[in-house]
Amino acid sequence: MSEVKRTIRITTIQRVLKDVAPVQEGFPMRKWSIQISMLNSDGKEVPATIFDKVTYHLHPTFAQPVRAIKKPPFKIEEEGWGEFDLSIALTLVDRAGERKVAHDLNFLKEKYIVDHTISIPLTKPGLNKLLAETGPLPGDDASAGDKRKNGTPVDSSRTKKTKSVATKGGVDLEKLAEGLTKLNEDDLLGVVQMVNDNRTPEMNIKNDIEGGEFTMDLYTLPDQLLKSLFEYVTKRAQ
Repeated sequence: MSEVKRTIRITTIQRVLKDVAPVQEGFPMRKWSIQISMLNSDGKEVPATIFDKVTYHLHPTFAQPVRAIKKPPFKIEEEGWGEFDLSIALTLVDRAGERKVAHDLNFLKEKYIVDHTISIPLTKPGLNKLLAETGPLPGDDASAGDKRKNGTPVDSSRTKKTKSVATKGGVDLEKLAEGLTKLNEDDLLGVVQMVNDNRTPEMNIKNDIEGGEFTMDLYTLPDQLLKSLFEYVTKRAQ
């Protein structure tokens, strides 16, 4: 089943309620909120429209500990004095399933952000349309990419079909993809080694040893790796 990865952002804000007496010494009452957004392919925060609803499973001491929010930014607000771990269920539109993430509600900072990368199936047209608004999908035309076999690696850089330059982490992905097609065999093997040495679960990479093909989605590579690859390719591209 074809899937795509997206980054979900959980933003927590809390403050002390100075006009409310503490429940016990050292534990002042606080007002806190949690909301959900997501990041597009440029790393910008956008509404998480791919979700039909977000369900928060709070500590059982709360009245109605299970709260379902059906409108972005899926914000929940509460008051309390204690920190706790909670589960957040993210229900995808088009009945495409549910993703669960654990969240640590703590009072170390007034505002803190936690990002989670989730996998999303590409089985629902409505969901796919919303996903396409936040980044490339598998099967999008590559701006560059040379399918050369017989032991030679292949690069697949999926870029947005717009007039603007596709960038990530300050790297021009179109130039990087173009440069990869100009490398010789030895330098391409060096690219494969760099990617494999820095591989993470979030990276969309396929290594077909028998077919002699190595494919990677540049959008899924970490920013630092992209910068290193860009410097490597710039120095060696013919």
